[in-house]
Amino acid sequence: MPPLRRLKHRVGVALGSNMGDRDAALREALQRLLEWVEIEAVSSFYETEPVGYVDQPMFLNAVCIGTTDLSPHQLLTACKGIEAAMGRRPGPRWGPRPIDLDLLFYDDLCLEDETLTLPHPRMAERAFVLIPLAEIAPEWVHPRLGRTAAALAAEPPGTGIRRWARAPMRAGRGFLYWGRETLVMGILNITPDSFSGDGLLKGPDWVEAALEQARRFKAAGAHLLDVGGESTRPGSEPVSAEEEMRRVLPVIERLVAEGLGPISVDTYKACVARAAVAAGADLINDVWAMRADPEMADAAAELGVPIILMDNRSRREAVVRDPRLGARYEGEGHGDIVAAVRAHLMERVEAARAAGIPAYRIILDPGLGFGKTVAQNLELVDRLGELRELGFPILVGPSRKSFIGYTLNLPPEERLEGTAAVVAVSIVRGADIVRVHDVEPIVRVARMTDAIVRRGPPWL
Repeated sequence: MPPLRRLKHRVGVALGSNMGDRDAALREALQRLLEWVEIEAVSSFYETEPVGYVDQPMFLNAVCIGTTDLSPHQLLTACKGIEAAMGRRPGPRWGPRPIDLDLLFYDDLCLEDETLTLPHPRMAERAFVLIPLAEIAPEWVHPRLGRTAAALAAEPPGTGIRRWARAPMRAGRGFLYWGRETLVMGILNITPDSFSGDGLLKGPDWVEAALEQARRFKAAGAHLLDVGGESTRPGSEPVSAEEEMRRVLPVIERLVAEGLGPISVDTYKACVARAAVAAGADLINDVWAMRADPEMADAAAELGVPIILMDNRSRREAVVRDPRLGARYEGEGHGDIVAAVRAHLMERVEAARAAGIPAYRIILDPGLGFGKTVAQNLELVDRLGELRELGFPILVGPSRKSFIGYTLNLPPEERLEGTAAVVAVSIVRGADIVRVHDVEPIVRVARMTDAIVRRGPPWL
């Protein structure tokens, strides 16, 4: 990675490809662009008809926005360098290309010289630029036309354009891509009392134990690591923010030092989230969806990292314990649990948006096991597609949960097959991330399920 720079200027860059693996080309170009631009958001990928010279393959197009300290001409040179490095050679102006990068805007600068015109002179005529730009920056105002991206995008005909893949999410030194494969999140419980018996806070070498488990998870194929310092099992006792930070911060720092990210911090406390992100965490996983700490929404907005919002209906008085199977929730179970979860998650999305958290940084979690009966958890899994319809990435965390134990009459350490079954069905129903303890076998389950249900482009 390049040395840190003082980032000053807001820029937009359009990306396109119609040769070879177009999806891979856009991904590679985005990763290379990170050397010069601190990318905040990337639009969905759109498949579009070629312009000018029509006898050529369809394009994939996207737009990203971010900040840079390069001058406009320096950024143009950087973009041309990326194109050359990725194999673009001189050819017909409107002809096929493995990658195409265009500088759309640079602050509100209006510039015209022999090498560069800003804003891009044809962007207001191109739906394949305006539609993705309006998706992530609808409020951006064209400095020459005085109109927003949203208003401009409403005018050109959108024929021949379709959303091909959902927008990737910036996380740490890269991006989370949705649709191609299920992402597996490995659980690092830095606690002495995890319900599943995998708490790592034991003995003087607990940081090394956590690092060794993280290394195994990544070697097995985990895409993300979730670090938590407080047990969330039913009826567990909370810990102080100071104790939670004592547990998680040394682990996060070591994970970062070894390049084992992206890293999620499992916390509902704003001060812990701030400290964890400062230590290198890339996401916030809040099991109370910003309800437990009124400062969490503002913290997540200021930190500029993705946040996982979970539906949580936990009530101590509803917990029933079994010495072999553990705790579960009991209740009347009346009403439509999926509709209730859906409504609550959208209410939390609105709260996040009101605090300044953009939609492209939000992940939703139905909260399997958190205040739901066994039957309600099973129904949530079966109807997960109704939550997918909300338009946000979906994370599910079924790993070793009590609803599996009570269904199969098995203790936590014997719930791997049950977890695998829930993971497979969740993927079929639309899950994007699965959060698990048993990473190696679940990676295999996810890859096999993906091979069945994700056989083509990630069309929507």
